[in-house]
Amino acid sequence: MGAYIIRRLLLMIPTLFGIMLVSFVVIQLAPGGPVERIIAQLSGADTGATSRVSGSPGGDFGGRTGAEGAASIDGASSRYRGAQGLDPEFIKKLEQQFGFDKPAHERFFLMLWNYIRFDFGKSYFRDISILQLIKEKLPVSISLGLWMTLLVYLISIPLGIRKAVQDGSRFDTWTSGIIIVGYAIPGFLFAILLIVLFAGGSFLDWFPLRGLTSDNWSQLPWYSKIIDYFWHLTLPLTAMMLGAFTTMTLLTKNSFLDEIRKQYVLTAKAKGCTSRQVLYGHVFRNAMLIVIAGFPSTFISAFFADAFLIETIFSLDGLGLLSFESIMNRDYAVVFANLYIFALIGLFVGLLSDITYTLVDPRIDFEAREV
Repeated sequence: MGAYIIRRLLLMIPTLFGIMLVSFVVIQLAPGGPVERIIAQLSGADTGATSRVSGSPGGDFGGRTGAEGAASIDGASSRYRGAQGLDPEFIKKLEQQFGFDKPAHERFFLMLWNYIRFDFGKSYFRDISILQLIKEKLPVSISLGLWMTLLVYLISIPLGIRKAVQDGSRFDTWTSGIIIVGYAIPGFLFAILLIVLFAGGSFLDWFPLRGLTSDNWSQLPWYSKIIDYFWHLTLPLTAMMLGAFTTMTLLTKNSFLDEIRKQYVLTAKAKGCTSRQVLYGHVFRNAMLIVIAGFPSTFISAFFADAFLIETIFSLDGLGLLSFESIMNRDYAVVFANLYIFALIGLFVGLLSDITYTLVDPRIDFEAREV
């Protein structure tokens, strides 16, 4: 197992390199960038999410130096829409400030060198280091991500097992109907529905609408702090869990059904094993492998893919909302720092899943196969 772990760790290097390279090239081809955003602000032009500036160098990022398809300094103002009439020296200073006066390959490799040392530099538009900015947002994302992942697995696995054991029963039929309806409802739409129903919308006012704690949280006794914390988490977690819960429940049920119908189950019963012994002594190990395989995607999506809309709706200042706002504001320094961290976490979580395979079923030997 040790050799396999080493191979996987070494494989992370080219994988991470490829992720950053592709993203770097894509962003370089995209219109707009930090320089154009500042020019648009000076000229009063629209810099919203739907504003697309044509005739501009593509924006990209190079770690501490940043990146935007660098124009030559001579006539630089003509390369940016809305820059006509601005002092070329001012445009030059902007490009130097963001590091866009360097060649693309130099910016890219400087970005990688900084990232290896976890030196992400500063945000383009906030007077704060990116690492400090991430640390400030991380507690919110950890609260949402860890609790969502924990609750999804604690609820979905027992429910999926029971549905598999009682396949075709009334319980299975009714719960399947509820799960299908839940799967069809987008998480952000369900979040809005929860606000309307339970957060002072048009009906009840049972839950708070924003934040993870109340304003007087620091003054509350310890037991009231815990209650207040989960009181604020209830609606966001419910909205985030909807899609992952339905998917994981159906995945667990189908996995167990597939194993229950195999010949070794009939053999075990013929030898006198009880249904419980067969289910948890034989079926469980095999059926849980596919469930464990879905852990990395569930875990990572809890921190970003499913998070930014929920964080926006419930005014939760976490990493998802930070990434979304950074993309809209062309703050590529923050965008790529988040991408690097999430990619790194995803690779390590994938390795953790493989290690968990061997704990669930010791018959799996990763040493005997190539990566």
